Amino acid sequence: MNILISQPINIGSNSPYLELIKNKNINIDFKSFIKVTGSTPSEVRKQKINFSEFTIILFISKKSVDNFFRLAKDMRFEVPTTMKYICQTSAIANYLQKYIVYRKRKIYVGKKSFKDIIPYIQKNLKEKFLLPSSDVLLQNIPKMLDKLNINWKRAILYKITFNDLSDIKNLCYDILVFFNPAEIKSLFNNFPNFDQNNIKIATFGKNTLDAAYKAGLKIDIKVPTPEFPSMAMALKEYIKNMKK
Repeated sequence: MNILISQPINIGSNSPYLELIKNKNINIDFKSFIKVTGSTPSEVRKQKINFSEFTIILFISKKSVDNFFRLAKDMRFEVPTTMKYICQTSAIANYLQKYIVYRKRKIYVGKKSFKDIIPYIQKNLKEKFLLPSSDVLLQNIPKMLDKLNINWKRAILYKITFNDLSDIKNLCYDILVFFNPAEIKSLFNNFPNFDQNNIKIATFGKNTLDAAYKAGLKIDIKVPTPEFPSMAMALKEYIKNMKK
């Protein structure tokens, strides 16, 4: 069985895919479908963004967390302990602990989609909200925020570009694995005539799932679920069931 994971190689001792990689009947290739480039402080200033003006940060991805704190450091902005955070998922909220002491902060956590955090925003209507994001953002997010009549701004803190996948001459894989909506777009950008045929598609997160459906793909593995919170776990179970 051949599996292509659309992210950089990860085969260290802590890799969640290590057990699958050790299986002689399974070949896993790692290939980054997208490239993430962080914005510079000058690019942020050109957007007329001043971090000190905001009281709540809306985090919709781990990349937005990384780039917010990276730029805060580069721009010599000391994030106050009074800053509040609203995270779209528990995975993002847990990742936030990489940068802050959890017990000393006010943090709200959604379930899956952006609409899940709307009630938390509504409880803080008088606050000033910052939405760190890439240059690619789902159109419904700004629409939802505008409907709330709140004081909010979007800050583009990183950019996403499609990697050149010309070294992959054909997609002779049994399973393609995606973690980001931009990776779905990169697939069709590099392979405009892509036909799924018998290839199984695995997606992580609701946004990636929605992008895959929008592209006309049939999804066989949807992660996370209560039973399988990680992609590695879901792949292992799916492969086991295929052999039955």
